[in-house]
Amino acid sequence: MGSRSESEVGAAGRGVPGGGPDPATLQIRLVDTAPPAAEAPPAAAAPARKSGGKAAGLLKSSAVMAAGTLVSRLTGFLRTLVMGAALGVGTLNDSYQVANTLPTMIYVLVGGGALNSVFIPQLVRSMKEDDDGGVAYANRLMTLVITLLGTVTAVCVVAAPWLIRLMSPSMASHPDQLEVAVTFARWCLPTMFFMGLHVVMGQILNARGRFGAMMWTPVLNNILIIVAFGSFVWVFGSAGHSGISAASISPEGVRLLGIGTLLGLAVQSLAMMPYLRDSGFRIRLRFDWRGQGLGKALGLAKWTFLFVLVNQAGMVVVTRLATAAGAAAEKTGHPGTGITAYNYALLLWQMPQAIITVSIMTAILPRISRAAHEEDFAGVRDDLSQGLRSSAVFIVPCAFAFLALGVPLIQLLYAGAGEEGARNIGFVLMAFALGLVPYSVQYVVLRGFYAFEDTRTPFYNTVIVAAVNAAGSVASYLLLPARWAVAGMALSYGLAYATGVRVAWTRLRKRLGGELDGRRVTRTYLRLIAACVPATAAAGLLVRWLSGITANAVLSSAIALTAGGVVLLVLFAVFARLFRVEEVNAALGMLKGRLGR
Repeated sequence: MGSRSESEVGAAGRGVPGGGPDPATLQIRLVDTAPPAAEAPPAAAAPARKSGGKAAGLLKSSAVMAAGTLVSRLTGFLRTLVMGAALGVGTLNDSYQVANTLPTMIYVLVGGGALNSVFIPQLVRSMKEDDDGGVAYANRLMTLVITLLGTVTAVCVVAAPWLIRLMSPSMASHPDQLEVAVTFARWCLPTMFFMGLHVVMGQILNARGRFGAMMWTPVLNNILIIVAFGSFVWVFGSAGHSGISAASISPEGVRLLGIGTLLGLAVQSLAMMPYLRDSGFRIRLRFDWRGQGLGKALGLAKWTFLFVLVNQAGMVVVTRLATAAGAAAEKTGHPGTGITAYNYALLLWQMPQAIITVSIMTAILPRISRAAHEEDFAGVRDDLSQGLRSSAVFIVPCAFAFLALGVPLIQLLYAGAGEEGARNIGFVLMAFALGLVPYSVQYVVLRGFYAFEDTRTPFYNTVIVAAVNAAGSVASYLLLPARWAVAGMALSYGLAYATGVRVAWTRLRKRLGGELDGRRVTRTYLRLIAACVPATAAAGLLVRWLSGITANAVLSSAIALTAGGVVLLVLFAVFARLFRVEEVNAALGMLKGRLGR
C-alpha cells in the first residue's frame, strides 16, 4: 500500500512506497485491478503482421519502455533500502510513509484514475480527428490539470494536520510523531501537482509515439531521493546506530528529506518538457473548456472514480490499523511491524508480478483484444490459458521462494535498518508469499474482461476483494498480538485475491460460453505447487539451520539465502521434470538453447 509504475499510472497506482510515484507503479494499491491504460501501446500491435517496419518500431518502443521500467524499479527498490537505513523501519518511518502516501491517494481520487481511463483515450481520438492534431485539446487538458491540482494542493497543504489525523489516529495521540508527520506531509503534498503534470505530458508523448521519456524520467526521481536520504545518513548516521526517533530527529533532518522528496518529483516532471518540445508540441494555457467535450469525458469516468474510491477507502483502513499496530508493537521492543513493514514487504512481493506477468500479458493482450473484437471466444480462452500457464512457471516458484527465504532476504537487504526490524519485515513478506499466485491469476483473468471493454465487472470484483481484505485486516488487528497484526493483514491480502479470482473466473467462464480451459490450467498450477512444496521444505529447513551460523547477521543471512536459494532452485527443477510440467520443460529448453548459442 503506501506507494508503482507498470505505467499503470491511472489505475490508481504509486511507485515505491514512501518515495513518490514511479510510473511503473504510481501506487501500490489495495486492489490492483484497474483498467490497463498503459497497455495501449502494445495493443497497437494488431497491424504489425502487415508491416515489418511497424513491427520493428513497436518492438523498439517496447524495449525502451521495458528497460526504463526495469531500471526505474531497481532504483526505486534501492531507494527503499536507503530510506530504511536513514529512518529505520519503526514509527519514524511510518510517519514518512503516511505523509508520502497522502499525495498519491488524493491525486488519484481527484482525477488520476479518470485521466488515464477517460481523458487519455479522448486525447488519442482528438489527435486523429481534430484539424490541429489534438494540440488544442491537449493544452486544454493540461490547463485543467494544472488548475485543479494546483488548487487541491494548496488546500491540502493547509489541511495537512487534519489529513494525518484521518490517516492515522494513533499518530495524533503522540505529539512528536504527529508534528514530524505533518511537517513531512507539507513537503510531500505538493508532489501531487507534479504527478499530474508528469502523467499528462507523458501521455501526450505516448500519443505521439514517444514512449521512452515516461519510463525513464522516474529514474531521476529515484536518484534524487537516494541522494537526499543518503545525505541524511552521512550527516546524522544510520538509524541502526543513531537510534533516531520522531522525538530526536532534527528540523534540519526533516527539511532535508522533505526537500529531497519534493525535488525528486519536480525534476521527474519538468524533465519531460524538452521531450515535448522535441516532438513539436508547445504548451499554451487554454481556459476555453466549455463545449469542448471535457464535461462529457468527466461523465464517463464514474466507474473509474468508484473504483478509485473503493481502493482508497481500503487503503485508509489498512494504514490506520497498521500504524496503530506498529506503534503498539514498538513499545514492546518489536520494530518493523507497522505500515513501513507492510509497504516494504509488499513492494518486494509485487516485483515478480510486475516484471513477469505484466510482460507476458503485454505481449499477449493484442491477440486477446483482436479475438474479443471478432467474438472469437476460443481464441480469447486459448490466449488467457497461455498467459496463466506461462506466468505460473515463474510466479509459483517465486511465491514459495518468498515463503522459504523471506527472512534472510530481508535481513540482507535491510541490514542498515536494524536486525530485529528487518527480521519482522521478513515475517510480513512470508505472510504475503503464497498470495502472489492468486494476485497474478486475477491480473490475467481481468484482461479478459478488458478485452471485451467491460469495466463494470472488474469494479464489482474490486469491491469484493477490497471488502475481504479490509475485513481480514480488521480481524488481524483485533485478534492477533500487535507484533503479528500486520503479518495477518498481509495474509488477508492474498486471501482477498483468492476470493476475487474465484468470482472473476466464474463470471469470465460464463462470458466465454462456459469454458476457460480450467482443467489444463489447474493441472499446471497443481504440478508446479507439488514441485515447489518439497523444494521449499528443504530450503526452509536449511535456512533455519544456517541462521545465526556466524556472529555477523549480514554474513549469516547471505550464507542462508545463497544455500537455501540453490537448494530450492535445484530441487524445483528436479521435481518439475519428474512431474512432467510441460511449461517448465519448455522454459528450460529455451534457456539451454540460448546458452548453447
